[in-house]
Amino acid sequence: MVRFGFGYDVHQLSEHRKMILGGVEIPFDKGFQGHSDADVLLHAVCDALLGAAALGDIGQHFPDTDPAYKNVSSIFLLKETANKIRNIFFEIVNIDSTIVLQQPKISAYIPSMRENIAHALSVQLHQVSVKATTSEHLGFIGREEGAAAFAVVSLQSIS
Repeated sequence: MVRFGFGYDVHQLSEHRKMILGGVEIPFDKGFQGHSDADVLLHAVCDALLGAAALGDIGQHFPDTDPAYKNVSSIFLLKETANKIRNIFFEIVNIDSTIVLQQPKISAYIPSMRENIAHALSVQLHQVSVKATTSEHLGFIGREEGAAAFAVVSLQSIS
């Protein structure tokens, strides 16, 4: 059996926060507001994985009301999500993701993001795609108020 999942996340930009994307700290004067490290990309990937496995969403498994997840690394959340997927006998076939962010330019960091995701999920690098785009100065992203990320994953049953 093959299953597909879609994930979406959005976070507001905020001063006095580090910008973490794909587990990489990006030098910038703002970061993302959130309970965890607010890694918008990894949150979208987690949601896509959970959705493909019909396990709900990231908020059900790692609620922002739980102090255990305050400022937690989203790499940890991604690893835990992968464990949940494997526990019900699915393996990851591939991941395709897109970050929508006006500033800063992040293309130089994408190889590290892909490596972080592949390592956290125990998959091969060729199974992970990360892309970046802007919103052409339109909307909240274009006004540099926040960022969004989208992810699509495919899972295959191993039972």
